[in-house]
Formats: sequence, C-alpha cells, structure tokens
Amino acid sequence: MKRYEAVETILRSVGSDDLVLTTTGMISREAFAADDRPGTFYMIGSMGLLSSLGLGLALLKPDHRVVIVDGDGSALMSLGTLPLIAHEAPTNLTYVVLDNHAYESTGGQYCISCRADLSRIAEAAGFRDVRQTADPGELENHMRALSAVDGPVCIHVNVEMGRVDGILRVAHSPTQIRDRLQRHLLST
Repeated sequence: MKRYEAVETILRSVGSDDLVLTTTGMISREAFAADDRPGTFYMIGSMGLLSSLGLGLALLKPDHRVVIVDGDGSALMSLGTLPLIAHEAPTNLTYVVLDNHAYESTGGQYCISCRADLSRIAEAAGFRDVRQTADPGELENHMRALSAVDGPVCIHVNVEMGRVDGILRVAHSPTQIRDRLQRHLLST
C-alpha cells in the first residue's frame, strides 16, 4: 500500500472527536489534502517530537482518542518516548508508524527501519497491543477495532515509497494549527 492510502484509511477510520497528530513532511501534507479537520494537528518542522506531544495530549484529554501518525525516521529519532508511553499507559493512545524505510520527505534517503524492527521495539517498550500490516483493509479493521482495545496500541504499517504529484503544503501556519486544535478541544 502507498503511504497516502494508509493516511486516507486512517482518517476515514477516526471519529469526529478523535485527535489526529501527523508528523512532519509528506504525512502531514497528505493528511491535509485528504481531510483537513479541526481535530488534526500537523507537526511542522519538529521531526521526532510528535510522540511526546501525543502522549501529553492523551494524558490531558483521556476522553478523546489520540491517534499519532508518525514516520519511521521520526519514530527512530524519538525511541526514548516509546517506553515512556508504555509506562504512562494512556488507554486512549494509538501510535501508528508508517514505515517505507526512507526519509522520503527530504529526498528518499535510506532509513535504518528495515533493520530496526519498530513492531518489536514497541513490544519491548511495553505497548499493550502491537499490530503490523501492509494491507489497507487490515489497517482499516485495526483502526475500527481500537474502541474495544485499551491502549497504548502501536500499529506498524509497511508502506511503499511514492509521492502524490502536485500535493500542496499545509496551508495553516503553526500558530493557526495550534489555535485551531485548542478551539476544537474546548468545543468537544
């Protein structure tokens, strides 16, 4: 499956009150193009920090499901956060890693995720539930089953490289992204 297909599948599977956090680069751009929703936070220019932000939101807002959509390079950059997520054990947190074994947003440089198995790392860190897939239908089933599963959950999704032609950058400034998410949290 292509990364943008995984992003679209994830966004189709979340509820209107769910918070979705997307990592820097193409994942945020594809989420913005697929479904720009008030409950989505696009991480702009802070690779490796999304899992920490998602953990904080999950702990502060236990009545909202928090879905972190990270890339393999960003996940590897912040490995220390995974055991912290498992230790804090927010039942409302889902950590999705889209793994194409490359830093595609910056030119497709090789990433070591092909040797460092992110599913096994999440298991070793202590995530309650770890799933792996490369199939859109199976990803959708995993996402839809989350309401019946206590997290933290990690879904490791193997995706192919491939950019969407002509995809635009996120049109909101970082301040607008922050303010929009705050308004959404206050209204739900």
